[in-house]
Amino acid sequence: MSLLEITEHDGVWVLALARPPVNAIDITMVEAFHTEMTRAAATATCRAIVLTGQGRAFCAGVDVKKVPAYDAATLRRMVELVNETFLVFYGVPKPTVAAVNGPAIGAGLVLALACDVRLAAVGAGPLGLTEITAGIPFPAAPMIVVQHELDPSVARDLVLSGRTFTAGARGTPGVIDATYPADTLVAAAIARAADDARLPAYGTVKQQLKSLAVARIRDVVTRGADPMLQGWLRGG
Repeated sequence: MSLLEITEHDGVWVLALARPPVNAIDITMVEAFHTEMTRAAATATCRAIVLTGQGRAFCAGVDVKKVPAYDAATLRRMVELVNETFLVFYGVPKPTVAAVNGPAIGAGLVLALACDVRLAAVGAGPLGLTEITAGIPFPAAPMIVVQHELDPSVARDLVLSGRTFTAGARGTPGVIDATYPADTLVAAAIARAADDARLPAYGTVKQQLKSLAVARIRDVVTRGADPMLQGWLRGG
C-alpha cells in the first residue's frame, strides 16, 4: 500500500498522507513524500498541490515509537532527507494548500505551515509544535519554515511551550487561514488551489516571497550543516 495516495482534479494534485492510523512520519514516509513532491514539481500538468491526510488525522508528526529506535546512520539519513524534502516542497513554484482534516502535531503541523495556504476542518485538532515535549529537536529546514511562516511571538509561544490548540483558536494568528465543515474541506482546498494556479505570476512571486527561507534551506542541504546532526545525533 502506498504511503501517499494521489488523485488528480483538473491539474490540482491531492496528496493524501496514508499511514494508518494517524499518518505518523517514519523514514519510509519521508522517502515517499520526497519522491512524489519531486514528481509533482517536475510535472507540467500538475498546476497546484493540496496536502491532506487519510482517515481521522492530518499527520501526528514523527512516529515516536519507531524513529527513536533507528540506529544513528538511519536517523542521520532521515534528518538529511527531511531537509531535502522541505527544500522541494516549500520552494515549489506552484500553489500549495493544506487541508488539515484532523490532528496535526509536531512535524505534521510544520507540513501544513510549509503550504502557501492553510485550511482546516472546523474544530480540527489538536494542533501544535510539540517537539519540545517529545524531546526531539527540530531539523533545520522545519525550523526555518516555522520562523518564516509565523509571527515571532506566535512561534515563540508554540515552539517553547509545546501547547496544543484547535483550528481557529485565538492567539494563533497565521497558523490556519480559514475553517470549513469537514465534509467540504478538501473541495474548498481544491477550489482555492485551482484559483491560485490561474494567477499568471503566482510561481514567480512565490519564489520572490520565499527566496530568503529557501536559500537558507538550500545552504543546509548543500553543506549538511544541520545543528541537529551536529548536536542531538553527535556520537551516534
